[in-house]
Amino acid sequence: MAANLQQQRIINHQLRREVDVPRMQVSEACLLIMKYISDHESDDCLLNGFTSQKVNPFREKASCAIL
Repeated sequence: MAANLQQQRIINHQLRREVDVPRMQVSEACLLIMKYISDHESDDCLLNGFTSQKVNPFREKASCAIL
């Protein structure tokens, strides 16, 4: 019983913290995400590619050559 009471107190404390979190409608959040994506698409390397191979973090590393 004591463990259940402690668990309920933890849940109650969490809910009290979450009540102050600002909320927004999903449609508003989607519009903000779409605006962010369209504003930053010129910087997106997946859409435009990399300016050079040196900036590409996914390039193949030079292999080790044993002489």
